[in-house]
Amino acid sequence: MISFKNVELVKKANIYFDGNVTSRSFIDGNGESKSLGIMMPGTYNFGTQEAELMEILAGEVEVKLAGEDTWNTYTADTSFSVIANSNFDIKVKTITDYCCSYIK
Repeated sequence: MISFKNVELVKKANIYFDGNVTSRSFIDGNGESKSLGIMMPGTYNFGTQEAELMEILAGEVEVKLAGEDTWNTYTADTSFSVIANSNFDIKVKTITDYCCSYIK
């Protein structure tokens, strides 16, 4: 999907890791919560409350999910899922544009 129509956008930005990761949250026309953001190169750990689908729109990251030993690489037009109440490590190799969908 290239664009979202009929969204409810939250004005306040989500800013993490001293501004190296930012996003904007919104609810799409189907009532699903999502965020669009940018990650600068670096290594970060994120916790989840809900299950998430992370779509990489541009850039390159390596991801290690909780309980796993393997790092997997994701680039433009790829995605990975994270279970609820978990966490993941992410190494951002190049400036990365992403969309995160929160799954209930």
